[in-house]
Amino acid sequence: MGAVRLRLSGPADREAVAAFLAAHWGTPLMALRGRLFDLREFPAVVTEPMGRGLATFDPEAGELMSLDADPPGRGVGSALVEAVAAELKTRGHAVMRVTTTNDNLDALRFYQRRGFRLARVGFGAVDAARRLKPSIPLVGFHGIPIRDEIELERPLG
Repeated sequence: MGAVRLRLSGPADREAVAAFLAAHWGTPLMALRGRLFDLREFPAVVTEPMGRGLATFDPEAGELMSLDADPPGRGVGSALVEAVAAELKTRGHAVMRVTTTNDNLDALRFYQRRGFRLARVGFGAVDAARRLKPSIPLVGFHGIPIRDEIELERPLG
């Protein structure tokens, strides 16, 4: 991973976090399990220097909300997952959750290789999410129609 260090974001990082989310997600809004979330409202683990990666998480639900690493394949994403796991464990969570979509085969592979197991499939959940966030595409990675949410869990013990 080189000289990249990780830290929790603070108030001074708000604009940089918002810009990072906009650059990687197009918007800081995420539709998940029938609700619309603003990722700017969640704590984040960021890279130092800023811009190499970012992971937002819900400290109440014990959920990794977003994860991005630039460039992928250099260990930044794995380090971010471990940092969020440590933070959630410190906050008393026994399990960390993450949700992705049925088309995101790279994410499914990534999370399972890091100890996550399939926990639930929300059949048609993305179809419903489009009512909250119409910008969600109909077709995603590898030409696969985006329809379902796949929830994974990883024990933190």
